[in-house]
Amino acid sequence: MSGHSKWATIKHKKGATDAKRGKLFAKLIKQVEVAARTGGGDVETNPTLRTMFQKARSASVPLDTIERAVKRGTGELEGVNYEPVTYEGYAPGGVALLIDVLTDNRNRSGSEIRSLLSKNGGSLAEPGAVAWQFERKGIVKVSKAADEDDVMMVGLDAGAEDVEDFGEHWQLSCEPTDVVGLAAALGEAGLEVIESDSTMMPSNTVPVDDVGTANSVLGLVDALDDHDDVQDIYSNIDISESLASLLAAE
Repeated sequence: MSGHSKWATIKHKKGATDAKRGKLFAKLIKQVEVAARTGGGDVETNPTLRTMFQKARSASVPLDTIERAVKRGTGELEGVNYEPVTYEGYAPGGVALLIDVLTDNRNRSGSEIRSLLSKNGGSLAEPGAVAWQFERKGIVKVSKAADEDDVMMVGLDAGAEDVEDFGEHWQLSCEPTDVVGLAAALGEAGLEVIESDSTMMPSNTVPVDDVGTANSVLGLVDALDDHDDVQDIYSNIDISESLASLLAAE
């Protein structure tokens, strides 16, 4: 999983622009709206909304913008009815992709995602061909300023299943339903929580050691990420530390 983490870091650096930030805001707002529509507008009784609310705030989305999205979701304000769809596909090198989409037109989104995959060396897979390789997990990232023993002691008592060294931070994994409580427990213990989220973690990874293949995968992911309907992209790519360092320096 360290390769997967480094890939995410590289992707973040490549996309750290104002335009990307604006797209991120739009995607997070859409996620908040859908969470409120499906589970209600109370963060105390809707854990999905609570997670999306915190994710949006962590990304510095203004509070009033989030609150308007909640109201659109509950029907207090007029909004668009978005449908969640997950597409499965392959990137160059046989790397598996899960692509989460929120759309108001399933046919349009499906056609556009298929086209993006095809134009960038990937392909759309049949439903179920890729999903079995992933499992939904909660993750909490904690600053390396925290002592590993303290992170483990607090984390394991609060539902963490594993604690890993991800270079710049500790990463704890847990059941998705435990992520909010785990992050809260770590914060209350005085440990700096960098991020908490629900994600899809691969059960096995595809090693990629070739620069050209790695850049092709990253190019495809960036193209998909630029699509307004795409919310999250999960991959089972495993990039070696030496190649990750080389890509990060580009």
